[in-house]
Amino acid sequence: MACIQHSRNALRQIIAKETNLKSSDGAINPLLYACQGVRYKKLEVILTTSIEKLGKAGQTVKVAPGHFRNHLMPKLLAVPNIEKFAHLIREQRKIYQPEEEEEVKVVKETMEDKMKEYETAAKRLVKAQLAFRAGINTAKFRARESKDDPIEILSPVTKDDILKEVTRQFNVQIEPDNVHLPSPLTALGEFEVPLRFPKSIPLPEGKVKWTLKVKIRGK
Repeated sequence: MACIQHSRNALRQIIAKETNLKSSDGAINPLLYACQGVRYKKLEVILTTSIEKLGKAGQTVKVAPGHFRNHLMPKLLAVPNIEKFAHLIREQRKIYQPEEEEEVKVVKETMEDKMKEYETAAKRLVKAQLAFRAGINTAKFRARESKDDPIEILSPVTKDDILKEVTRQFNVQIEPDNVHLPSPLTALGEFEVPLRFPKSIPLPEGKVKWTLKVKIRGK
């Protein structure tokens, strides 16, 4: 057990030094969010410890991004499946080969964990503006009757586009049900897209509902 603990401590020091996954205020570094992808996609990780019903130490497995972020990564039970971490794991296992590997039971993501994720996402998005650049429909632009008419874009902005850009621009994962967009955005301008989060999350002062500011500009 002492050997296992020493190996884990050594790995923790190396990874913390290389990646700085947490900032001084305890927030997760964008690198961690960047490697997660959209919430409903599985994330490939390398196990540093054998985990019941998941895999053996050193194996590459797929897990839910929320489970990795909230349970596996903080305890260094797994790391993202990228070459830098794969090399570290291989080197650590060459040095430390414990006779008995520690088994860790899988801890399912709780409702409290999900609520914390929603609250974090809501607070970030309410202060942000999502930016898009789109081509202009020149034919309809020339046919406008007045300058006040909306300028239509070639490719409408859909809910899927918003979900992808929220992840890319803000390193925040939200689900399709969190965005209320009955029809795509089809013109240049600024819009407020309603967001749906649990009612238990308190709204900021002066706000009556959660919204996301979206600005579409021409290329």
